Amino acid sequence: MTSKQRAYLKGLAMTMDPIAQIGKNSLTDEGLQGLEEALEARELIKINVLKNCDDDVRMIAEAIAEHLHAEVVQTIGRRIVIYRQARQQDKRKIVLPR
Repeated sequence: MTSKQRAYLKGLAMTMDPIAQIGKNSLTDEGLQGLEEALEARELIKINVLKNCDDDVRMIAEAIAEHLHAEVVQTIGRRIVIYRQARQQDKRKIVLPR
């Protein structure tokens, strides 16, 4: 992902509300399945890591990205933004700049 594409996705994420929360149980199989479905439907998601989660936010972001074959756009504080292009052509909503 180029810096121009990353900046574009950051701009889109600014207006988004988090659609998922990660709490004291950290990453669970059910949570990852929900994130998988959300990524397929939206392509760009924002996740909120609650204060009662003891794990490092960046490590959680990398684990999510690795498991879901996605890319971490950014981590700011306790928020994570993840992007993955939809697998089906007709479900793609975001067109990245070149």
